[in-house]
Amino acid sequence: MPRQAFKIETEVGPGGKLALDLPLPQGSRVEVVVLTQDVDECSDLIAAARSSTDFWDNSIDDAEWNDA
Repeated sequence: MPRQAFKIETEVGPGGKLALDLPLPQGSRVEVVVLTQDVDECSDLIAAARSSTDFWDNSIDDAEWNDA
C-alpha cells in the first residue's frame, strides 16, 4: 500500500503533548517523526519569498518589458 505524508506544524503543549487531527480513519496505523524547527527571526520573510512566484507571472508586465 502506498504511503501518504502529511506536514503539520504545531506547538508542543503542556507536558510535551501534541494533538493532531488527521484525515485518516480511526485505527489507521501511522509512523510519527518529529523534527524541531530553529527559531529564526527572518523565517516568516523567507517563507513568504518561497511561497509564491505568481506575482511575476503577469502578462501585462511581460508585454511592457518585451516592448522596452
